[in-house]
Parts: sequence; C-alpha cells; structure tokens
Amino acid sequence: MVNHIPAHKLNDTTTLPAIGLGTWPMDDAQAEEAVAGALGLGYRLIDTATNYRNETGVGRGIARADVPREEIVVTTKLPGRHHGYDETLASFEQSRRRLGVDRVDLYLIHWPLPRVDRYVDSWRAMIKLREEGLVRSIGVSNFTAAHIERLEKETGVLPAVNQIEVHPLFPQDALRAFHESKGIVTESWSPLGRGSALLDDPAVISVAEAHGVTPAQAVLRWHLQLGAVPVPKSADPERQRANLDVFGFELGAAQMAAITDRVPRRLGGDPEGHEEF
Repeated sequence: MVNHIPAHKLNDTTTLPAIGLGTWPMDDAQAEEAVAGALGLGYRLIDTATNYRNETGVGRGIARADVPREEIVVTTKLPGRHHGYDETLASFEQSRRRLGVDRVDLYLIHWPLPRVDRYVDSWRAMIKLREEGLVRSIGVSNFTAAHIERLEKETGVLPAVNQIEVHPLFPQDALRAFHESKGIVTESWSPLGRGSALLDDPAVISVAEAHGVTPAQAVLRWHLQLGAVPVPKSADPERQRANLDVFGFELGAAQMAAITDRVPRRLGGDPEGHEEF
C-alpha cells in the first residue's frame, strides 16, 4: 500500500495525484471491484467517462471504499453527443447522479469534435459548473494546442488538464511543451501503449531489468519523470499494486532517452478528425 502519492498543483490552485486508475473498458461490476480495491491500495485519482458506461460502478466502488470522499479525485468526461451549453449542463447532472456524488472533482470534454464546433459552448457551461461549486476543476481531453488557444481567447479560461494519448511510442513532446507553457497538466491515456508490443521492447526490458522492476513500472516511471500523470487501467489487484509502486526508483537521462528512441506513432484517433459521440 502506498501511503503518499505526490501531487501536481493545477492552474486553478487545486491538486491532482501523480498517478491514477483508468477504468475503460470495464463494465459496472468490474469497475466497482477495481475502484474499491484500488482505493484500498492507495489510489486517489479515478478516471471514467460517460462513454465508458461504467459511472454507476465507479460510484459504487467509491462508496464501498473506506476512504474519505475529500481525498478522492473523481474524473468523468462529457461525450460528443452532448456538446453545447444546455446539453453539457444536463449531461453533467446525469453523470453526477450515476456516480452518486455531490461534486465531480475533474470534468473533461472527451473529444473536441471540431467539425461539430460546439466545444466552446460546452466549455462555457463547464466554467459555470465550476463557479457553482459542482465541479472542482475543469479540463479537456484530446485537444490540440489550437483548440486550447481558442478556449482561452474566447472565454479567458484555460483548462487545468488535457488528457491525451502519451506513451513512449507517441511522446507528444510539442504538445506537452505547450501545456507546460500554459500551466496545464498533461494526463496520459493508454500510458502503456495498449495494443502494441511496447512492454516486450528490448530497450524497455533492459531499463526495467536495470532497476529490478517490470517493463510496465519502467514506462510508468518514464511518464512521471516527464511530468505527465498516467492513468493505467487494471482490474487485477497485483497489477494495480505494481502500477502504484513506481516512486522508489529513478531513471537516468540515457534510460529516459532509450525508452523513447523510436519512430513516433499514434495508436488512437487524431483529434483533428476523430469523432466519438
């Protein structure tokens, strides 16, 4: 059990744990067990979304855990079909009811959907939710620098977080640098390169063996040293425990470079055209 997880200070003065638990593609029953177990191990950041269809299970897991609610950062996301000002407010209420919470700690726009062109309207609604105290922090997911600059220009409010695809196959150096320049924390989805052979890569294995850790632990440590917040998904208690046990070693500069020494390739959708409703 990890007693203390470092935290990042967000640009709205709140904090975000340095690692979290992802829940896609768990169903409600799996999410309940995984979340309750993870909180018992020391996780304090839980990530879900309306489109994961497991908010009810996540909420039940939170309710089961013997952890004070104020210690838990519950994240959920607005789906594409609910973009728009009034639609966002209504969708949030549905998520809040399914989660069984009074407040959502981090609310994200899941995808920008630039063709639909309603993400600024949704952002204005999210600002209102934050002002009313129903959401602690607001952010985005899969947004490009241009999308974020438009939010800032039209509303004056920057996201606290942008959750994007980041892993050694796709390190997103330019976008992470942009985030840093704006005081935005990068969250990493698919941090272990889901569906790839990343964890079987000889360079990753070599770094892991040098520290007596697993390849997954070496990659998660890589994220932490980049300043990114990984949210690996696991329903297995032992893997959850291992994924959290990444604060007792440090990668050297050459090891960081070796893990990233490959041709970048995206595994998920391109935000400029990818659409999920």
